[in-house]
Amino acid sequence: MKKILIASAIAVVIAVAVIIFFRGKGNEPAFRSEKITRGDIAMTVTASGTVNPVTTVLVGTQVSGTIKEIYVDFNSPVKRGQLIARIDPAPFEAQVEQARANLLSAKANLEKAVATRIDAKRTMDRNRELFSKNLIARNDLDTAETNYETANAQESAAKAQISQAEAALKLAETNLQYTKIISPVDGVVISRNVDVGQTVAASFQTPTLFTIAQDLTKMQINTNVDESDIGHITSGQDVEFIVDAYPDIMFSGRVWQVRNAPITVENVVTYDVVIKVDNPELRLKPGMTANVSIIISSKEGVLKISNAALRFKPSENSPETPREKGPAVWTLENGNLKRIAVTTGISDGNHTELVSGDVREGQEIIVESLVKPKESPPAGPRMF
Repeated sequence: MKKILIASAIAVVIAVAVIIFFRGKGNEPAFRSEKITRGDIAMTVTASGTVNPVTTVLVGTQVSGTIKEIYVDFNSPVKRGQLIARIDPAPFEAQVEQARANLLSAKANLEKAVATRIDAKRTMDRNRELFSKNLIARNDLDTAETNYETANAQESAAKAQISQAEAALKLAETNLQYTKIISPVDGVVISRNVDVGQTVAASFQTPTLFTIAQDLTKMQINTNVDESDIGHITSGQDVEFIVDAYPDIMFSGRVWQVRNAPITVENVVTYDVVIKVDNPELRLKPGMTANVSIIISSKEGVLKISNAALRFKPSENSPETPREKGPAVWTLENGNLKRIAVTTGISDGNHTELVSGDVREGQEIIVESLVKPKESPPAGPRMF
């Protein structure tokens, strides 16, 4: 029984080898073909970008000092006008008291200047009366008038000192108010850059204490589109994109703005295309990388052919080598290759829309030759 099974297996192997051998000896080449299908197709421009909040506010401080209290942290929701941190107010309270004391001193100086002016005017009036009766010399009258004018000037200077002291007090009170760090918008704290006890200096530039995203349910993607594709991009086009955090979810958006400022990096010119995205479930987070497909054009229910079919051409030694130019597909008709000219439309990179041509849905078209061309033997030394 075992010998019979072995003999049968050997016979099967021999039969398969004979079939393969004689098939390889045939004259008809073997090709791989695909059917023409009908479906939807979309022409897209791909790019990558970063997910950002639509409005991001940097909260800083206009005064220098030590952070005394912090009332919010990362991801804390905040309201406009809410106190989110406080700088130690003690030095600024002392400045307010000093400015207030200076104001009181200036007011006292004004009262003194007014009294001096009144006394100088009284003396001047009396000397005028005495001079009219020739009881005093002209020099005494001139001295009295000069003293009165000087008193008037001192009174004006005292009033100016009051204004100056009031301005200094107002500045000190304003700086005291700046020790309270207030949220300027409703939003969410996405970054906190300070801790309690840290000293911040606002001498040269305003330090950033917090970064607040105004509304995380509305996001935008800033993408860099190559200059060769930017001509196809217009506002209002639909966009599909994915992020690494959710590779199985296709998000959607819409082109909001195509910015004209070029971005040149290593002689490569790109343009910033801003895409608006709704984020009601807060899945998208600031800083995520988005792989974007901007839909330039789309069509539904059209005939589609594989791009490989458009690239296929018979070998150069074949009698069917085409002499005509233009897009075409190839079919087998009675064992012979037949070229069919076609007109194409939009392409998604894998398939191309078939606008016209003597083909039909379901027809087999050649996409690849399965017979490798024979290699020429290496040239040996020439014999003389």
